[in-house]
Amino acid sequence: MSREQLVRIAKRNLAHIEAGTQDQADAVVRVPVSNYFAEERWKLEMERVFGRVPVVVAASCELAEPNSYIAGEVAGTPFLVSRGDDGELRGFYNMCSHRGAIVTEPGVGRARRHTCPYHAWSYDSGGRLVGVLDADDFGDIDRDCNGLTPLAVAERSGLVWLYRTSEPLVDIDTFLCGYGEMLAHHRFETCHVAGRQTIAGPNWKVAYDGYLDFYHLPILHKDTFGPDMSTKASYDAWGPHQRVTSPGRGWESIQGTDESDWDVGDLIGGVWTIFPHVSIASFDDGRMYMVSMLYPGDSPGSSFTTQMFLHSGPVPVGDAEIAEEADYVKKRMDFNHHVVQDEDYFTGLRIQRALRSGGKQHNLFGRNEGGGQRFHGFLDRMLETPDDELAALFKSYA
Repeated sequence: MSREQLVRIAKRNLAHIEAGTQDQADAVVRVPVSNYFAEERWKLEMERVFGRVPVVVAASCELAEPNSYIAGEVAGTPFLVSRGDDGELRGFYNMCSHRGAIVTEPGVGRARRHTCPYHAWSYDSGGRLVGVLDADDFGDIDRDCNGLTPLAVAERSGLVWLYRTSEPLVDIDTFLCGYGEMLAHHRFETCHVAGRQTIAGPNWKVAYDGYLDFYHLPILHKDTFGPDMSTKASYDAWGPHQRVTSPGRGWESIQGTDESDWDVGDLIGGVWTIFPHVSIASFDDGRMYMVSMLYPGDSPGSSFTTQMFLHSGPVPVGDAEIAEEADYVKKRMDFNHHVVQDEDYFTGLRIQRALRSGGKQHNLFGRNEGGGQRFHGFLDRMLETPDDELAALFKSYA
């Protein structure tokens, strides 16, 4: 079924190429500029979006081994996701049961025990309290009730999702609206993580608008990759999750050939976004993926994006191969850091300041910007949806 969807998308783009057209929404849409900086709106987004849906924090290949873990923070919630000795993936508040200290420093690693740096209470990879300093002097406590506080996690399509609650309001498959089957074609579980880097940015929606926008590519990025890009975009959606492709380029390998000969690898290009905060781009015919995980900062005007680079090839073994691949990875990471920091987010931070000036009351999303229209429309609906109707909202889009 998923291949049929990819073929349908490809045929539509080929038709656009032949006709010189692109997808068009029904009308131009206005979004109030206050949505990008109003404190109450931002607090509602933290509660009703990032507080209720799962967010991507890692790749499955990054946490493949027993006792592997990732620690970090999402929207004010310190978290620890760990693969236990039993192979089970579990999530926790990264917060000691004794006095609330951060147990494990942010980052990725392997550890059989996680020891609090404040009073040396320790927890195993399953979150159980296994060590209390001077236990006889401290007094009686029930260790079974004082492990790390759980957070729900899920794995699909080679990615790891974290909820900021132990009891999800919407399960991962309902949330994905069938999108997981499409993401599975990338085979992220067979990749290895080549590197991570983090970039500070503007309001999370200012940044996310850019990931859904091909209109700016040859303009803003004129000195980097822009001259090879088209302003035209096609959008396909699975609930709030969207794939952006261009009818202007990228279809040369299948143009003029029989669809029965089309390989899935030739059909999965473009930018794949996962609501509310992920953008996935591939480079060099799938040799490298950049999974951009965009998280809100501690105020409406800030965010940070972690770029996780997944390498789809085998791990180099010889010295020459290792050196060559290391050079390729470094150049790819440096290039994308420059593009996002010095072009996208440089512009986005200035947009953020301008929006607060009062010079305009609305941002405009044209008929050729259907992806942004869908994102803001779904976001508005989510903010209005109570907890007991959240799963139904996603099912209505499936």
